[in-house]
Amino acid sequence: MQVYFDMNYTNRVEFLEEHHRVLESRLGSVTREITDNRACAKEELESLYRKIISYVLLRSGLGSPTDIKTVREVTAALQSIFPQAELGTFLTLSKKDKERQLKELTMIVTGIRLFNRDCGKGGEGIDDLPAVLHVAIPATMQHIDYQLETARSQVYRYTAILEKAANDPHMRAELQPYMLKEALYNIRQYEVFLQIILSDIITGAQEVEMMTKQLGAHLEQLKMTIKSKTAVPTSQVFPIFIALSTLWTSLQDETIVVGVLSNLFTHIQPFLGAHELYFPERAMQRHLNGATVKTDVCRMKEHMEDRVNVADFRKLEWLFPETTANFDKLLIQYRGFCAYTFAATDGLLLPGNPAIGILKYKEKYYTFNSKDAAYSFAENPEHYIDIVREKAKKNTDLLGSSCCDEKLVLSTVSFCM
Repeated sequence: MQVYFDMNYTNRVEFLEEHHRVLESRLGSVTREITDNRACAKEELESLYRKIISYVLLRSGLGSPTDIKTVREVTAALQSIFPQAELGTFLTLSKKDKERQLKELTMIVTGIRLFNRDCGKGGEGIDDLPAVLHVAIPATMQHIDYQLETARSQVYRYTAILEKAANDPHMRAELQPYMLKEALYNIRQYEVFLQIILSDIITGAQEVEMMTKQLGAHLEQLKMTIKSKTAVPTSQVFPIFIALSTLWTSLQDETIVVGVLSNLFTHIQPFLGAHELYFPERAMQRHLNGATVKTDVCRMKEHMEDRVNVADFRKLEWLFPETTANFDKLLIQYRGFCAYTFAATDGLLLPGNPAIGILKYKEKYYTFNSKDAAYSFAENPEHYIDIVREKAKKNTDLLGSSCCDEKLVLSTVSFCM
């Protein structure tokens, strides 16, 4: 699962940069046909103009160059700002200036088409992206939320069984805790991946909400500017058309991002198929008999008031929310799990509770699931860090090459079927 995720996930910024680079490369041949053109005869100029129309359609992504209605609409918009008679001047420009003008023409034409669509007078082949995204994003978030809750429920049950087995030698012999820990790491990894995907989708939702408001504001501004006038200075409307185009391109980007993330989410789910095979529900229920299943939130609440007393540690620095700026943005080691518990219980993963106090040690930050765990770790940090490192060496998939030396990735090959 980790290998698949690493190979198919890219953060939003990098993904969109690569997406735009690919689009530019695909437009390369069309662009060169226009910028390298030396048309002179009437037929050659008409052919060049048609290529510019195709370029505008391809770059905007709003309709097909083979759709007659769409081509007519784009042609009319282009002729209103760049009549064929201006090709002579265009041909005298440098290659760079031609490319710049082509991009600008595309944005203005796109803005015109979006405005006409809003007025009910055009927009052939243009999807209602805000409406599409306002349906797709909540639906995707709801699906991921459901899977997150399902995964967390399984995590809490695995953890409860492992805690119970720790005090029952007969149960340990029957259960094979090593396998259950692998399952726990795997499902925790799945949880982390879902949180990453969900975070990106939430960011996208916020962007879409903001852009939809801006889009509406620009369209209203255009209506107020144009009203019933037959002619309006280009200096007043061209910047708004360009702003509309820029916003629409960003909405197109969000549509692509949501689709890719949704697809990634769908494809990592099958990696969990082995859990039911190794740990059938009937066996799980039997092992859970008499065990206390606690959620991560419940565990944190149990120790919310048990805070580290800074006076007990003269040489160590402890951080607390009320005294530390950007406390919730600190990069916590081991993905926020308690290092002491992992080391002292042969690999059990329990979430750390930042409210207890975050230990800053050698410019890295550690959280713990209880005050006792924090004190035990603080007595000899290097000892427990070494234990974690050694355990990771025995199961190399607990550490990722892209992470810092002490950051748990939570993956196990034997469960990634």
